[in-house]
Amino acid sequence: MSGIAPELAFARTMPVLDVADMERSLAFYRDMLGFEASTFGKPLGFAIVQRGTVTLADTPCVKPSPRWVTYIYVRDADAILAELQVRGVAVVEPIVDKFYNCRDFTIRDPDGHCLGIGHVLTPDAWGPGLAVRPGRDAAKAALP
Repeated sequence: MSGIAPELAFARTMPVLDVADMERSLAFYRDMLGFEASTFGKPLGFAIVQRGTVTLADTPCVKPSPRWVTYIYVRDADAILAELQVRGVAVVEPIVDKFYNCRDFTIRDPDGHCLGIGHVLTPDAWGPGLAVRPGRDAAKAALP
């Protein structure tokens, strides 16, 4: 990181998901995806779920997003997919190598949130979230 002091670097994100039923959402993340949970408020008004270094938060709402709300980077997407399938998690989009240098799949939680789960295919290659580098093709430069 050029020019940014290490103590000022961003370490991770915690997307906040709007959920229709807090208990149902917590059950999904705990029982189906293997996250641990901490809850806040009575009645339940906020929850944080975590597995490894991935942290998400739930808050009550009535209108979920129809697109990915987060992308979870893992070391082996195929192994995670196999684990989730054993638990009965439905896959919305099958696992496939994508043009953005990741192998990933999509699942949907009980509130309709789509979660992308994948791993980087070639660590030294151009990958997701990186600035466009000189000499890269126009299709990659045009990615959102």
